[in-house]
Amino acid sequence: MSVFGSIMSKIFKRGEAHAATRPSAAPTTQPQVAQQPQAQAQVAQPTPAAAPPPMGAVDVEAVLNVMAQDNPQKLDWRHSIVDLMKLLSIDSSLDNRKALAQELGYTGDMGDSATMNVWLHKAVMRKLSENGGLVPDSLR
Repeated sequence: MSVFGSIMSKIFKRGEAHAATRPSAAPTTQPQVAQQPQAQAQVAQPTPAAAPPPMGAVDVEAVLNVMAQDNPQKLDWRHSIVDLMKLLSIDSSLDNRKALAQELGYTGDMGDSATMNVWLHKAVMRKLSENGGLVPDSLR
């Protein structure tokens, strides 16, 4: 699996598991009785409840916040690609980050790891958003 595929898998699986454990509201539709002019009652079709949010939409920030709370290390995953990868238990070595940069189309100097890391964090957040993740603008 690609490095980005691992990142996405860990976040989306955790998000789907979180969504599955939330109690879903049971439809509160009840048939309504309509009065006919001849005093005959007829059952109307139930009105559907509000549609749930589309499946696959995972709140990336919420998932990562929960993971950070459960992690004994204080990781700055909001700004650091290294800390984001550590939070997800993914190898954050320079070689693995270079592989991620290649996957995501980085064209800058891979010898300048600080610049690459900043670009990687933004690119990962943008790519998560493109693949159905709910990512606030502040993280993109």
